Amino acid sequence: MDVKSTSTMLFFFLLLSAIFPTSSSAPFYFVFQIQGNVYPLGYYTVKLSIGNPPKSFDLDIDTGSDLTWVECDAPCSGCTIPRDRQYKPHDNLAKCGNPLCACDGPNGQCEYEVQYADQGSSHGVLVQDNILFKVSSTSLAHPMLVFGCGYDQKHPGHSPPPSTAGVLGLGNGRISILSQLNSLGLIRNVVGHCLSGRGGGFLFFGGMLIPQSGIVWTPILQSSSSSVKHYKTGPADLLFNGKPTSVKGLELIFDSGASYTYFNSQAYGAFVQLVTNDIKGKQLSRATKDPSLPICWKGPKPFKSLHDVTSNFKALALSFTKSKNSLLQLPPQAYLIVTTHGNVCLGILNGTEIGLENANLIGAISLQDKIVIYDNENQQIGWTSANCGESCFET
Repeated sequence: MDVKSTSTMLFFFLLLSAIFPTSSSAPFYFVFQIQGNVYPLGYYTVKLSIGNPPKSFDLDIDTGSDLTWVECDAPCSGCTIPRDRQYKPHDNLAKCGNPLCACDGPNGQCEYEVQYADQGSSHGVLVQDNILFKVSSTSLAHPMLVFGCGYDQKHPGHSPPPSTAGVLGLGNGRISILSQLNSLGLIRNVVGHCLSGRGGGFLFFGGMLIPQSGIVWTPILQSSSSSVKHYKTGPADLLFNGKPTSVKGLELIFDSGASYTYFNSQAYGAFVQLVTNDIKGKQLSRATKDPSLPICWKGPKPFKSLHDVTSNFKALALSFTKSKNSLLQLPPQAYLIVTTHGNVCLGILNGTEIGLENANLIGAISLQDKIVIYDNENQQIGWTSANCGESCFET
């Protein structure tokens, strides 16, 4: 990080500390600048510095998985970044005695394999190395953490996207970077993000960005599987233009690594019918030749931005029935994109068609322009509207 970005980040820390006073007793919090967007890139990333001397890696932020991994020169199959930018292991494999490692025999390798919702995957071994975190303008923390050295990647749906070096897993499993930092006593077991609809935003570890009021909370549902831990909540009912619909009782996984939101086939069909019926008579017709997403419309002339089209669509909301007054508001920009072809497309997709079965994911498109907080200490997810733009990082 150069002098300009260091001073800018310090200013941002001080500004956020003043706006969101922390009650945390943990010694540190860490804030990262986010790059990327939902469309056209399809991902949000942060830079993580690994090793000694540290090397910077752009990682896709993913609350839908636990494991952090980087493309690894071991050598690598399916890697998308040049070899000189890949992580090079140096006799630092995680040992079988490590509690985060599961392997056969004392001399075996601690291997991992992770599968993603888009059918992408990463296979490799677990390693241990220093990861650098900025504590202040003059102080750094560099704990030894366990992460994946991925030497066999498959990404049919860009997992990770071609320009990134791996995935920053932010789930609540023991292997996640967040859980490891918490177990070392460095931070509270809280992570949050603010994804800007204009691109960029910020990510934070620790409790310092939890607002003192105005946040909507809903409990995290306990997973029935001990091996898979998601930020799942619900049940929730779908509201269309403030009115109840037939879509009820949804359990929802908050997944920042998914660009779009996914409903099961029944809920998706009902949602599409609501939208289709509502826009009848408006100057919109199906744009069947636009390959960007399954359902798109064109207008009398190409749309230049969401501002040109949102008046044609109604707001959605998810009402969490077990939490008093818990609504996740989804204005049109939280479920629509305008493509490079000048058409408007639905950013809520059929999850059953891609193998999610009955699962429902709240993806990045619906998490934009909100501070979203995953509080593992109190087993709850919270959110509030916010300006997540990059202005705080600019000088």
